Amino acid sequence: MPSNSSSPNANDKKRRRRSDYPFFLSYRTRWSDNDQYAHVNNAVYYHLFDAIVNTYLIQHCGLSPAGPTRTESGTDSDGDQIGLVVSSFCEFFSPLSFPDVLDLGLRVARLGKSSVTYEVGVFTSLGGDGTSGSEDAPAAVGGYTHVFVDKHSRTSVAMHAQTRAGLEKLATVTHAKL
Repeated sequence: MPSNSSSPNANDKKRRRRSDYPFFLSYRTRWSDNDQYAHVNNAVYYHLFDAIVNTYLIQHCGLSPAGPTRTESGTDSDGDQIGLVVSSFCEFFSPLSFPDVLDLGLRVARLGKSSVTYEVGVFTSLGGDGTSGSEDAPAAVGGYTHVFVDKHSRTSVAMHAQTRAGLEKLATVTHAKL
């Protein structure tokens, strides 16, 4: 089956490089991240994706998990919408293990009126201290799609302007329908 340019296959994702991701967050693996096979358990990757996406939403899009959404003017909106995960994915290319230090890269693969697909590249830092450079090829690439909905009716709504403006800074493709 031919590759769809808006939905890259595993080989396309494996060719990603650090420069493809405009926002980064470091993560020091923990002993408890490893599974019985002595590598980071696959479920942990989804925690990493959640951590970088929500860090970005808090720092750059006004998300306030404990209350109403902050706006650039400092006033609060009524927190009338939430993002629901409707799909997720992960492609694994090389194993990671404690005590690796990871660099998580974030980009927006698709941005629509009410939805966004995040892509996260998981890279190994060299030297184990997070400051000695990093592998340029990802150990894994994954992410998920958020659809923004009214928090009461759960019907799809256009995302707030501040959220959209923050996400546009990470966007690589902006032609999603939702």
